[in-house]
Amino acid sequence: MSFAVAAEAYDRFMGRYSTPLAPVFVDFAHVAPGQRVLDVGAGPGALTAALVERVGSASVTAVDPSEPFVAALRERQPEVAVRQAAAESLPFADASFDTALAQLVVHFMSDPVAGLREMRRVTNPGGVVAASVWDHGGGNGPLSVYWEAVRELDPASEGEAHLAGAKEGDLTKLFEQAGMADVEEEPLTVDVEHASFEEWWEPYTLGVGPAGAYIARLTPDARAELRENCRARLPEPPFVISASAWSARARA
Repeated sequence: MSFAVAAEAYDRFMGRYSTPLAPVFVDFAHVAPGQRVLDVGAGPGALTAALVERVGSASVTAVDPSEPFVAALRERQPEVAVRQAAAESLPFADASFDTALAQLVVHFMSDPVAGLREMRRVTNPGGVVAASVWDHGGGNGPLSVYWEAVRELDPASEGEAHLAGAKEGDLTKLFEQAGMADVEEEPLTVDVEHASFEEWWEPYTLGVGPAGAYIARLTPDARAELRENCRARLPEPPFVISASAWSARARA
């Protein structure tokens, strides 16, 4: 799935969770100064920024299939090598990087196993391949309250719980299918405070990802009903959303 939305919309919707997750994920992947690292499905650059902080711009390469995201990332990180490309067909030679990471991307790959296999290919033997996906399947992701409200009103809605990697153990199976062994998987959790219900809700209306696409299809009355159903499920503001992402790493 390619995100044909403005980078700023993504920042307001998912960036509020992916930005604090990024340094935690970088630690999980054992990224260290001196390594050459690849950010796969970089989006507008939450993980890229954390990688630059760790290893420096010259050591970071980022790819994403979305033209608006690539343009934004080049503007935000002018010293990072940024390419427009899909995970399933990375434009790099074998063993080009010490670490390849995919934060919140695997579940949107058209072929997750092929994407992870490509990440393994471009990573040095003994280097680390790492990926993370929100715990949509276990109900501990940042969008869980939203999708619970949707399913109450529309039981036929799939939500995102069925996507690749969204349940405990899913990433391990995908890594193994991509030819990697001794996979380590664990949840990484971040806490994000929301000052008001409107501050939490409004980014859902920006058309980002499956959640935004679902709202865009609703009538005004149905949207208002969903909005109030979400409000009823949340504490009085300010409130904290605790969001967990299943994360896996393995040696290439």
